[in-house]
Amino acid sequence: MGIQKLSIIIPAYNEGNTIHLILNKIKAVNLTNDIQKEVIIVNDCSTDHTELAISSYQQSNTDVNIQYFKHDVNKGKGAALHTGISKATGEYLIIQDADLEYDPAEYNDLLKPVINGFADVVYGSRFMGSNPHRILFFWHTIGNRWLTFASNMFSNLNLTDMETCYKLFDTKLIQAIPLTEKRFGFEPEVTIKISRVPKIRIYEVGISYYGRTYEEGKKIGWKDGVRAIYCILKYGLFKSK
Repeated sequence: MGIQKLSIIIPAYNEGNTIHLILNKIKAVNLTNDIQKEVIIVNDCSTDHTELAISSYQQSNTDVNIQYFKHDVNKGKGAALHTGISKATGEYLIIQDADLEYDPAEYNDLLKPVINGFADVVYGSRFMGSNPHRILFFWHTIGNRWLTFASNMFSNLNLTDMETCYKLFDTKLIQAIPLTEKRFGFEPEVTIKISRVPKIRIYEVGISYYGRTYEEGKKIGWKDGVRAIYCILKYGLFKSK
């Protein structure tokens, strides 16, 4: 049986000015094999007009299947993803940031290894292929590569981009894994835990990257990198549940 529906998980925090733009991009995507889209937005207690922007979009685009949830207190990106993952009803789900750094037009590229029967999990790599990549922060790139290398050491994977947003999962598989990291530690935790699933088939495909500057709304910083190192040791070296 093929994939009937893809759940698109969007954690949103203070994205009121741009969230309609990413939703327009998602709406415009025609998934291969007539796969339907389920958009799950989790508002992590935004302090701007994110909720109003989403409500307005829903009213103007009733043909888009949007499921909206919100946290009453700010819990972090990881916690928003936990909520979204738990609500997914598609056979597969993909993580989509609310900003414009990643292009939904590439969903079909990530789905291809799954549809062809090869993959259970697909990561989109910003460091593979010939797709466009905005040139930004040298030390961020070095940090990402080092974190990926450290994660690979403990997971025994050969990923090129562990920190990527675009992660496509078999929904039942990811829903069965206990995830605890509430902020940016989600990436190393889910990667290391998914690597331990017996006979798991993980693939990677090259994607585009339209990165934002901090002035444009980028949120991740050096403290998140420190937390990622801690999580790699916690879940990789000490094998925490």
